[in-house]
Amino acid sequence: MEGKRAANGKPAPRNALRAQDRVSALTALERVGQRAKQRKGEQFTNLLSHIKEPLLKEAYKRLRKDAAPGVDGVTWHEYGENLDARLCDLRDRIHRGNYHPQPVRRVHIPKGDGRMRPLGIPALEDKIVQQATRMILEPIYEQEFLGFSYGFRPGRSQHRALDALAVAINRKVSWVLDADIRAFYDTIEHGWMQKFFEHKIADKRMVRLLMKWLHAGVMEDGELHAVQEGAPQGGGISPLMSNVYLHYAFDLWVQQWRKRHACGEVYVVRYADDVALGFQFEQDARAMRSAMAERLAKFGLELHPDKTRVLRFGRYARKDSERDGRLRPETFDFLGFTHIAGRSRGGTFQLQRRTSRKKRAAKLLVLRAEMRRRKHEPLPVQYRWLCSVIRGHCNYYGVPTNSRALMSFRYQVQHSWHRQLQRRSQRARWTVEQTKRFELRYPLPVPRVVHPWPEQRFDGP
Repeated sequence: MEGKRAANGKPAPRNALRAQDRVSALTALERVGQRAKQRKGEQFTNLLSHIKEPLLKEAYKRLRKDAAPGVDGVTWHEYGENLDARLCDLRDRIHRGNYHPQPVRRVHIPKGDGRMRPLGIPALEDKIVQQATRMILEPIYEQEFLGFSYGFRPGRSQHRALDALAVAINRKVSWVLDADIRAFYDTIEHGWMQKFFEHKIADKRMVRLLMKWLHAGVMEDGELHAVQEGAPQGGGISPLMSNVYLHYAFDLWVQQWRKRHACGEVYVVRYADDVALGFQFEQDARAMRSAMAERLAKFGLELHPDKTRVLRFGRYARKDSERDGRLRPETFDFLGFTHIAGRSRGGTFQLQRRTSRKKRAAKLLVLRAEMRRRKHEPLPVQYRWLCSVIRGHCNYYGVPTNSRALMSFRYQVQHSWHRQLQRRSQRARWTVEQTKRFELRYPLPVPRVVHPWPEQRFDGP
C-alpha cells in the first residue's frame, strides 16, 4: 500500500505523518463536540472507533512523566520504549474486547483534617486508555453539564468556583447551606453509574470499557480487594465519572427544585463533591437541606450529619449575631478557604476569605517533616525548594483579605527552617544578628495577592 504523500508528490516525512495523525485525531474529537452542541439530547454510538493509535499516542504524551507507577511498576519512560508496537497491541486488545485493566494500587495521603485519603494509582497502560477515553467523552458531556459545576472541567478552576460563590454572597444571600457528601467516591453505586452513562452513550462497547475500570479491584499491601461500589480517586477517568454521577443525581434535580419550590434566590456552586448553596430565605435553605438528603439517598449517597449545616451568612449576619448574643457570625469552609462575614474598613459588609486552619496546619506538618529529611542538603538547594513551596502556596491562597494568613505561613516556614538548620551541629542557637544576616542572604518570597476580587458575574444558570 502506498503511503501518504506531500503536496509535491513525494512521500511525506515520518514526523509529518505523525503530526497529520495527531491533527486528524484531535479534529475528529472536535467534530464530536460540535455534534454534541448542535444535537443536544442525542445519544452517541460507535465512540470506541475513535480509540486509535494517534489518539492513544496523544494520551500517552499528556500523562505526567514523573507520576508514580501502578501495580506493574512500569514508568512513563519505560513504556515509551518501542511505543508504537505497544500502542498497536493495546488498540487491538481494546477493539477485540480483550483489554482488561489491572487493579489500582492504593496509597493513602493526608487530608486537611489530619485523616488519610485513599488514592488509587492505575497502571500506566490503563492511564493511557483512561486519558484517551476522557478526551472522547469530555466534549460530549461539556455540552450537558450545568454552569454551576466546576470540578475538573476545562477552564473551570477552583478559583472560578470561589469567584462565583463570592459574587453570589454579595448579592441576595442571607443563608448558606454548607453540604458535605460523606465518602462520595467510596459510595458511588455501579448500577446507577452504568445507567447514567447509557443515558448519553449508546455504544455498549464504550460503556463496557468504562465499567471495567470500576470493577478492576484494588491492590493494597499485596492483597487484591474486590470492589462492589465506589470509584478510585486518582485515575484520569475518575473526575469525569464523578461529574456524570452528580450531574444526574444532583445537578439536574437542584436546578428544577429551585425553579419549582424556592421562594427567593438560590445560588449553587459545586466543585466535584464539595457543594455550597446560598439562599435569600431561611425556609428555602432548611427545605433544601431535607430534600437534598432524600434525593442523594436514592443514589446511595449520604450527607454528613455533622459537617452539613445551615448557617446565617451575608450582609446581615453580623447584626443578627449581635442581637442573638453571639460574638461573631458562623463561618464555613469551601475549597480550602474559611469564609467569614466580616467588615470593610468603612464598616460595611465584606466577604473575607482566610486559609483554612486545618489546611495550613496539615501543610506545615508535612513541610516540617520534609525539612528534617533535607536539613543536611546544601543551603542553596533547600532555599530554592522552600521558595517554590511558598510561591505555590501563594499561587492558590493569594486572595484579598488573606494577607495575614499568608504572612503567618511564611513566618512559620522560615522559623521552622531556621530551627532545623541550627540542629545540624551542637553549636549554640543563632543570635539575633546572625538570624538577620541569614534572612538577608536567603530571603523567602513575600506573599502577594494573585487572585483579585472577581467581576460581578455568576457563571451558573
